[in-house]
Formats: sequence, structure tokens, C-alpha cells
Amino acid sequence: MLIDFFLHLRNSKLPVSINEYLLLLEAMQEHVIGPSIDEFYFLSRASLVKDERNFDKFDKAFGAYFKGVKAIPSNALELPLEWLKRQFQREFSAEEKAAIEAMGGLDKLMERLRELLDEQKERHEGGSKWIGTNGTSPFGNGGFNPEGIRVGGPSAGNRTAVKVWEQRAYRDYDDQVELGTRNIKIALRRLRKFAREGAEEELDLDDTISSTARNAGYLDIKMIPERHNTIKVLMLLDVGGTMDDHIKQTEELFSAAKTEFKHLEFYYFHNCVYDHLWKNNRRRHAERFATWDILRKYNADYRLIFVGDATMSPYEVLQPGGSVEYNNEEAGAVWLQRLVERFPKFAWLNPEPEGVWEYRQSIAVIRQLMRTRMYPVTLQGLERAMRQLSR
Repeated sequence: MLIDFFLHLRNSKLPVSINEYLLLLEAMQEHVIGPSIDEFYFLSRASLVKDERNFDKFDKAFGAYFKGVKAIPSNALELPLEWLKRQFQREFSAEEKAAIEAMGGLDKLMERLRELLDEQKERHEGGSKWIGTNGTSPFGNGGFNPEGIRVGGPSAGNRTAVKVWEQRAYRDYDDQVELGTRNIKIALRRLRKFAREGAEEELDLDDTISSTARNAGYLDIKMIPERHNTIKVLMLLDVGGTMDDHIKQTEELFSAAKTEFKHLEFYYFHNCVYDHLWKNNRRRHAERFATWDILRKYNADYRLIFVGDATMSPYEVLQPGGSVEYNNEEAGAVWLQRLVERFPKFAWLNPEPEGVWEYRQSIAVIRQLMRTRMYPVTLQGLERAMRQLSR
């Protein structure tokens, strides 16, 4: 297991040496730490990384390799890696998944969760009833259920939770990303064209001088359109959860918008817009902006752009209390309708491939609420969105 880990670090361009690896083995054999993944992280970083400039690179490589692992077994030097992975993340066959039935709605799920919290007194793993791990129960983590509540721990990747019971941390999108794809660069030109408007009011001094000289000294004034970046944009960005798959694409789009729009205001939301938004993900619980205040603050001449994959449980859009994180008093659909009524020029940019939209129920719901003004984040999709916003 540790040999594979060592090779993984080398493949991640970390300058770890054989001597450092042997030092880590010696520390493990002397039981310097217990079977804790956190303790192993600090020990391996101290043993293998000698330059603090490589800490971030080590963190990414470590997280990718030990994703889902909670503890290092005492005989980690002997057990095969694949066997360990199967213990920490159970795989379910198509037949098993088909046999698991949803409980019949968010209210029933919450009622059953309250009952289990009163009954259950200890940790549970596997099974289909209790709050635990690696099972088919609607409550817990690491297993599978078509409609459940994830309680602690990371997602197993099925993305079927209708609520998440944990303190979740998101990262702000970087607005200084260098645009890395040709499509986004070309889209940037479309955004520039969309952002500029004006009339023939500005004197073209160079052309006036040349034309006057060619006209034997008689003044020949030349005018050009005055180029003002006057378009005002309000951008609402989905962050966290399934949007983690689209960080690079979203950051490129966000960078383009900040470059091109002089009057750009932005806020974050998770999955669907509710009664508050935020600007800084690290302080999203302490610094919130009421959505009602956003509706009052910005005039109707702002172009409203949503950026999100619209992939979530339909409850999050259609039902009060449906938010994956807290009990919202009004359904997300209510807030989306208020926003599009306030800002008549709006569009939703979806980084998910357009070919999968018809298979996601939540995308169909939001697309209907957006009056079909949902566009993929492609060259053609952005062109269509910009034409819609410039009408």
C-alpha cells in the first residue's frame, strides 16, 4: 500500500526520495502513530516533504489517493490496496440499486430520521435501517439509496442525497484564471461585443488629421462610435457539490466576465437560490445577503446570468424545506421566479453537456422556470445566450 502511495507522489511530481520513504516505513513499524488517517497525513508530510512550497501539491496528491479512507489499518504494509478500498466504499450492483426503494418524499424521510435519532445509540455499518456507513439505509454515508440524507462523511459519488447533515466548506471561484481553451477565448470576444454600445460621438483625431492633410488643409472631421462598457451584469454562481466537476470551466467564464464587464456584480448560491446569497465562501454563514435586498438594490436594466449545472434533487427546487443544507421557508422555484420577473433580460449558463439535460429531472424543472433560456457553456451556447441578453 505504501509503495503505491510513494509512486503516486512521484507521479504527482513531488520530489520524494527513497531515503525519505524508508524513514516513513520505519516510523510506521515503530508505531509512532495510531491507525488514524489524520495522524498518517502529518507523519507522511513531515517525512516526505522537505520544502513547504510543496505542501499544497502534497495535499492534493494525498487527498486523491486516500479519498474515502477513514483509518490506516495496523497491517497496512501487507494488505492489498484494492481490498482496503472495497472496505471503505462499498460497490452496489445494478440489481441491488434497483431493489432499493425511495421512502416516498422529503417529509417522510425527515420523520423517519427523527425516529432513528431517538432510537439509535451506537455506530452502525452496513444494513438498510440505521444511520450508518456503506449500507442501503437512506441515512448515513458511503452506501447507496436513491433518496436519502447524508449524515457526516464524504459522498460516495452517487449524488442522490436530498439533504446533507454536515458543515460544508466551499472555495471561491478564482477570477484571475488565464483562459485556457479556444472556445472560452472566442466566447470572450462575444462577451466584449455584447458589452459595448454607443453612438457616433467621439472624435477620431488620427483620421481627422490624415483626412485634413489629404484635403489640402481643409478641415475634414471624422467621427467614430464612442465605446463605453455600459452593460450592467448581475451574475449568480452555483458553488460546491456537483459544481466541483466544473470548477475550471466556471473559473474561465468568471474571469472572462470580470475582464469584460465594468459593471459586474456577483453572488454565490448552492444548487438553487433561496432567501440569501453570499460573496465569500469562507464567510458564507457570517456574511449573508438577503435575496430580497438583492432584488431591491439592482435596477431592472441589469442582465441576470445564472451559472450552474442545475443538478440536484427536485425537492430543492419545488418544495419548502427542500434545501440540501437548511430548512428554507419558501421553495427555490419561488425565488427563481422573483428574480426573472425583476430582471427581464436573463439567461442560465449550464456547464453540463446539453445531451444529458433531458435525463436530469431538476434541469428540466429549472429550464422551464427559465422559460427555456438555458444554454450550454460552449461557443455556440454562449453566442445564443449573448444574443438573448442583448435584445
